[in-house]
Formats: sequence, C-alpha cells, structure tokens
Amino acid sequence: MIPLGSSARNAWRVSALAADLVRRPPRPLPLTIVAEPQQVTFDLARTAVVVIDMQNDFCHPDGWLASIGVDIAPARAPIAPLSRLLPRLREKGMPVIWLNWGNRPDRLNLSPSLLHVYKPTGEGVGLGDPLPSNGAHVLEAGSWAAAIAPELAVEPDDIHVAKYRMSGFWDTPLDSILRNLDITTVLFAGVNLDQCVLCTLQDANFLGYDCLLLSDCAATTSPAYCVDASLYNVKQCFGFVTTSGDVLQALSA
Repeated sequence: MIPLGSSARNAWRVSALAADLVRRPPRPLPLTIVAEPQQVTFDLARTAVVVIDMQNDFCHPDGWLASIGVDIAPARAPIAPLSRLLPRLREKGMPVIWLNWGNRPDRLNLSPSLLHVYKPTGEGVGLGDPLPSNGAHVLEAGSWAAAIAPELAVEPDDIHVAKYRMSGFWDTPLDSILRNLDITTVLFAGVNLDQCVLCTLQDANFLGYDCLLLSDCAATTSPAYCVDASLYNVKQCFGFVTTSGDVLQALSA
C-alpha cells in the first residue's frame, strides 16, 4: 500500500482496493528534565520546538526596534543558547518551527487596532513602513527586516510559519502543522517573552498542547517585572519552565 499524507506521522496507506486509516505512532522517546514547578518527563518523538520572532527587526542593530531607540541587547540574548540547543534537537528528529512575523505587503490582514499598537499617533515607522537604515519594510514577509537573525543557522528541513498577531495560532496554519506532525508537547523560545511568546504559549495551552518555556532562550525588551509576571503565569497556569542547559544535560545523560 502507498503512504498518503503530508507527514509520515499522520498518514493513511491506500491502494486501489483499500484504505488503511491506522496511524503508526513513533516509538516513545521519554526524556526527563529539571523544570518548574515540577520535574517533567515528555516524549521527544512527539515534541516540537517553536522559535518566535528571532528576526532582524527585533534582534539586529539595523532593525526596527533599534531604529526607534529600543535596547535590543535582551532580544539578542537567546541567540547563543539557541545556537547550542537547536542542532542537538534536530539530531533527535525534533521539528524546528520558525514562527516569524511576516505581514502581507498590502497589510490587508492587519486591523487599525493592531497598527495603532506600533504607530499610535499615525507618525513614525510602523508595520510595513520602510526602515530608515536600509529601506526594508518592517516585518513584511520576504523583506530583510522580517528575516531570521543571521547568527541563527536555519536548516532545509526546518518549518517556517508566518504570523500576523502576537499569537502564532491566530489566522495561521500552526495548529494544523503541529497536529499533522502528531505533536503533543511544544518547547517555546524567542522574543518578546511577555508578548508574542507568552500569547502563543497560552493559545497552545488552550488548544491542549503541553507547554515548556525555555527561559534562557526567551527574552524581552520590556521591563524586568514583565519577565517575572510571564514566568509566574507560565508556571502557575500554562505549563512548565526549564532551560536549554537542563534539556542538553538530560540529552547527554
């Protein structure tokens, strides 16, 4: 019989005479890690890592945030730990999903209320406007501004999803992709921790995914109290908090 499906993890087997709808789940690969508020064991075979908004506009000295006077040093902090962690996760067969802000050039998917967040007076440089440094359009799909920070290695088998809100599940195929990959657990990383990372993690929790935040791989340019509140809420309501070092140590054990 011939496999039929976009993912080997969610495929039928068909022939001219029959359709076999039984999915063949992967062999469980349990991994136990140090986390808060409890130690966690999860299945590597059904886990993906979602890296959010590690883009030039947020992380590059010539990007959008830097151009409006934001200190981007915190946004760059996840680059080093992600560079160590992602190759090891790929070795284990874990899907790496780059969830990046990438708007339409005509901005027809963006409401005035969303545009107002980044251009409250109607003046200045907002979503889709050209950057003063190089003319790239802010967070527009295909532009330099929306590209992944060059220090982060991207592999051909990585998965790319464009988002248009702080939550990566709203009006995107992210949920369908995770379900086709038979994913139950998601590791979260990226920027900004208290905005796009937290909103996406919350929606993942609401959809029934098990959520682990990689605290050293997530950061924000917001004040420190925003970090404290985000970590508290993840541990209290939405999942678990761990670090890339804890994951790497468990993988090496």
